[in-house]
Amino acid sequence: MAVRPITITGEPVLHARAAEVEVVDDDLRTLVADMFETMDAAPGVGLAGPQVGVGLRLFVYSWVDDDGEPWRGVAINPTVWQSPLGIEPLDDDEESEGCLSIPGERFPLRRAESVLLRATDLEGDEYEIEAHGWLARIFQHEYDHLDGVLYADRLEHPLHKAAAKSVKKSGWGVPGQTWLPGVDHLDD
Repeated sequence: MAVRPITITGEPVLHARAAEVEVVDDDLRTLVADMFETMDAAPGVGLAGPQVGVGLRLFVYSWVDDDGEPWRGVAINPTVWQSPLGIEPLDDDEESEGCLSIPGERFPLRRAESVLLRATDLEGDEYEIEAHGWLARIFQHEYDHLDGVLYADRLEHPLHKAAAKSVKKSGWGVPGQTWLPGVDHLDD
């Protein structure tokens, strides 16, 4: 296992639809183990293949809910169905979201309160999770990465403008930029 560099916005793999995983083999298992190690070192609650420079439709997640229940897994070739979005004003505290590919920034973003995730695990078995709250947010965020969408792409004006300004100020938005958890401290 190894910690892999995390791509920063502007890297083409982050802005393109990822390809379906064709086979679950030892190479994929190594990639997933590396992704877990990278996510944990960052630290993060989710990490998609494109974020480590691999344009495949998979993500890992790790989160502990309010009841102390751990949620940790891999979603290969996932699909996500979501409930309708709410219309109430954004809550800056409850709906604030960040991304390891836009390190150090957080903005409020409306997400669906519940989702149904269907995916395949590392044994090739299909599974289904009905998620609510923060876990639903994690699944939506990581699934977006597989379609080349970063959370900042979904922000409404003026938040979208503020995120774009921050990306530009940081010198991001161009190919070839990464950071390595445990070495670089861009997320501070």
